[in-house]
Amino acid sequence: MEEEKIIKPANGYLMLVVTLVLFFGSIFYAFNLENPFLLIVTVISFVGFFGFILVNPNTSKVILLFGKYVGTVKENGLYWANPFYTKKKISLRASNFDSERLKVNDKLGNPVMISTILVWRVTNTYKAAFDVDNYENFVRVQTDAAVRKLASMYPYDNFADEGHDEDITLRSSVNEVSETLEKELEERLAIAGIEVLEARIGYLAYAQEIASAMLKRQQATAIVAARHKIVEGAVSMVEMALEELNKKDIVELDEERKAAMVSNLMVILCGDKEAAPVVNTGTLNH
Repeated sequence: MEEEKIIKPANGYLMLVVTLVLFFGSIFYAFNLENPFLLIVTVISFVGFFGFILVNPNTSKVILLFGKYVGTVKENGLYWANPFYTKKKISLRASNFDSERLKVNDKLGNPVMISTILVWRVTNTYKAAFDVDNYENFVRVQTDAAVRKLASMYPYDNFADEGHDEDITLRSSVNEVSETLEKELEERLAIAGIEVLEARIGYLAYAQEIASAMLKRQQATAIVAARHKIVEGAVSMVEMALEELNKKDIVELDEERKAAMVSNLMVILCGDKEAAPVVNTGTLNH
């Protein structure tokens, strides 16, 4: 298999002067000297105009001669080469690709909507021009395939309550997921001579049919976690209150009164609403 070959054709400015002189000079002398054979020089010099190659910054021209690869011109400027060369332009600039939002299943089977943002550029013009049919379309298709594979490797979120305690998730592990996506794309796009500069998830959400249910689940998880913290704090405060009362001999409490006190304090500390005071005009038991 051939590899990319960098070439530098003849100086285009010099050849422009030579071609113009031959073209107009042959026409002038053909009519003045009445020599029709000089018109052959005119035709040859006219064909020479098709040999000029203009290469702009961060672009390249792949050169072919009757289907055979000759080389690639990457240095910008004006050049001249065989007029029968076929020139194919390939951009070397960094390109940005925002994929469509795909509906795929994550590792747990939940449908999610996901898209990626890819920054890439061509580094090997031979592979980009001849190893794939259309390198730009190749990037799009392989990016979609890589995103589908990525989504199936990790869960959207971490649900430890179901025994799915994952270290890496699509939602929270942004750096790890991006590194995996870049590595996957580099392997897929290497055949086309394309370098991956950056790849990251641009959009991530549950699919519409389960988004509402998953939102309620996340809210419930948050509420349970908050309640857990509240109960831990309330138990510590009740324990501290009982220790202080016993330490300072403010009042003696039997087991029944301790239980009542604990119950009242837990209701006050863990309740959603403010406690309403109740005036007891009798004893503690009546």
